[in-house]
Amino acid sequence: MVDEPLPGHEPYKGRLAIPYITPSGVVDIRFRGMNGEDPKYMGLVGAKTTMFNTQACFVADKYICVTEGEFDCIMMTVKTNHPTVGIPGANNWKPHYVKILDDFDVVIVLADGDAAGLEFGKKISRELGSVNIISMPDGEDVNSMMIKQGSEWLDERIRECVTPG
Repeated sequence: MVDEPLPGHEPYKGRLAIPYITPSGVVDIRFRGMNGEDPKYMGLVGAKTTMFNTQACFVADKYICVTEGEFDCIMMTVKTNHPTVGIPGANNWKPHYVKILDDFDVVIVLADGDAAGLEFGKKISRELGSVNIISMPDGEDVNSMMIKQGSEWLDERIRECVTPG
């Protein structure tokens, strides 16, 4: 949490700081409201949106999970053993992400349970080869489903996507 913001960072006070870390260090920071603030996420002025948790691409083997948002990606990373990257919002998918994810046998999109989440999953499915979309129930996301159902709920659905039938 940002308790004592740097000069010019006062709008981020009380928000969770989410660093974008690469082997070269922190390349960006986004800030998430934790108490219903609007906007839910804020970025540094002038920063371009990028894929979150890209180091998962280097440790993943045959499959990788994709979430809509950094917080859902963090929850997957902390609560499961599934390699996961996050796209900071359904509208921030970039065409060059296809090149990053194309080497995986299966890409599993964990889509939020809303129209934007469904479109997010469909867009990735149109651009990549073997994509499985796991849609969260209406109004839910990865984080809320982990709270309600536990990580086992997601583990089971992901296993169905990666286990040969």
